Formats: sequence, structure tokens, C-alpha cells
Amino acid sequence: MIDSHCHLADKKFRSDLDQVISRAKQSGVSPLITISDTLKEGQECIKICDKFDDVYCAVGVHPHASRNWGEGDDERLMKMVSSEKAVAIGEIGLDYYYDNSPRDVQRKVFEAQLQIAKDLDVPVVIHSRDAPNQSSAETDSGSGQAIDDLKKIIDEVDYERIVIHCCTEKWEDVSDLVGRGFILGFTGIATYAKSEHIRNVIKNCPLEQMMIETDSPYLAPEAQRGKRNEPAFVVEVAKLIAEIKGVEYEEVDRVTEKSTMDFYNIN
Repeated sequence: MIDSHCHLADKKFRSDLDQVISRAKQSGVSPLITISDTLKEGQECIKICDKFDDVYCAVGVHPHASRNWGEGDDERLMKMVSSEKAVAIGEIGLDYYYDNSPRDVQRKVFEAQLQIAKDLDVPVVIHSRDAPNQSSAETDSGSGQAIDDLKKIIDEVDYERIVIHCCTEKWEDVSDLVGRGFILGFTGIATYAKSEHIRNVIKNCPLEQMMIETDSPYLAPEAQRGKRNEPAFVVEVAKLIAEIKGVEYEEVDRVTEKSTMDFYNIN
């Protein structure tokens, strides 16, 4: 089992990271993909990868931090992603929920990083979150504004080696992306009582186009609700997917592990 998206450089793991990774291994979870939100955090992720053989990383600038993108950051990102165990650019994208960076800046920085990924031919980890209480009926296309804007930029750059991390969209919002071969990542949010629309996406998405992730230290699954999330808990998401798909847990493990390894080109 692979945790395809965790934040091991987060300060909440600072005091016991060795134990966190050990517990993951004991639960059969390895390797781990640690993700950065800033270029500075990306450097920390690379250091973690250097220390632990079974940890890989993605480096990039989260939409929250896109307001800090400046001159020379494109070169810095390209250099970082050339590191031996950097397997993707991410997480990048659009977040219209908090609007911590102006939306026009988010779009510009997302496009810039997506273009770098295309130029280097590396996978992309995408974050997408819409404004609170925005219904699909409020936009011309019938879907959320963030996912609409993401699709437009993806089409303009014309690059599709993409995983939609922590997918919380409705099936009608992402079915076209699945049809184009995109991967959808699912977290512990899918186990929550109010997440029936996410479970419907899991039902409709081919198992071969899924990744399983924790987004730890955040979004602990229902069974660990209230605790700090960590990679070992990714098995709860796999159990849910097996139940929804009507297949054995081992099949979910086998298929999603292969999809993740292939996507990130990990041998």
C-alpha cells in the first residue's frame, strides 16, 4: 500500500517523524510520497527523501502561497524537480475557498508550473477547491468555478500527466477528466458521513485511475477522527474503496499501488 500524498515536512511531524514512518511500514504502507506547498518546504521534503529510502517527493507552490511566487522561482523549481527522488511537481492548482492568494495570481502561477511540468515531462499533483457554498448551478458549465478554471488552463497548456489530489468534486465535474486518463486521489474525507458524493465518484471511477492518500497530518479518516492523521491510516481509505467497489482489499492494494508507481515512474 502506498500513501500517495502526505506532508511529512509539516511541523506536526517534526518531533516523531521516524516513528511515523516506522508505523507506516508496520502497517504495510510503503513507499510514501511527501508533498510540498512552498519551494522552501520542497527543500525539506528533499532532505527527508535523502534520509529515508522509501520516501519520494513532489515539489511545487500551493495556490495559498502563489502570491509569493517571484523572479527566479521557475529556475529554482526546475532545479529541485531534477533531484533524484523528486517524482512530480505539486501540489499546485487553484483554491477559491480561502482565497489566500488573488485568483488571477493563482491562475498565473498554476499555469507557469504546469508549463514547467510539460517542458520537463514530469507528473503533476493538482489541488482544486471551490468557494464555500458554491453550487454547480451557479456557473455556466454547471460545475464549480475552480475546476472550470483548472480545465481551461490544462487545455491551454495541453498537458495531462495529472492527478487530482483529494478529489471532493461531484462525478459530473470530473467524469470528463477521468475519460481523458487523469488520476483521482481519495483521502479520509471519503469516509465521512456527509461525503456521499465522493463515494459516488469512487463508485464510478475505474480502480486503475485511483490513488489512495492521507493528506496527513490533516483529514484523518472517520475511524481516527480527532487524531493527527498519518500515513499508516491510509488503509482505512483502501478498505472503503474495496467496500464500494465490491472487491477484496488486496485487489485495491495491488491495483492502486501499480497505478501510483507507474504514474510517478518509481521502480
